[in-house]
Amino acid sequence: MTWASWTTVGIHALPGAVRTAEIGVINGDLTIHTTWSEDLAHVAVQYTGATDWYTMAGSPVPCHSEEASRTFHQAVVEAVRGGERADASLEELFHPQPGAF
Repeated sequence: MTWASWTTVGIHALPGAVRTAEIGVINGDLTIHTTWSEDLAHVAVQYTGATDWYTMAGSPVPCHSEEASRTFHQAVVEAVRGGERADASLEELFHPQPGAF
């Protein structure tokens, strides 16, 4: 099985920018972690320095290569930094073209 992962620490998320499956909307100093395996990108988020991880709403997302999953991780980070709306799923935020990720 092939897999890869990326973590970005210290992202300042504006209020309403990140929705989790477990606890709803969170904001503040966050860490985002993406794991890619079996053509899926799983996105998790935590308060930086905390121990608990939460599944980002919309995760996992179909992602067909390691390179595409890295690009996807960076797109998630940039969306959170830019204050994208939390009520949108990951797929809705990025409107991927078929095969784009």
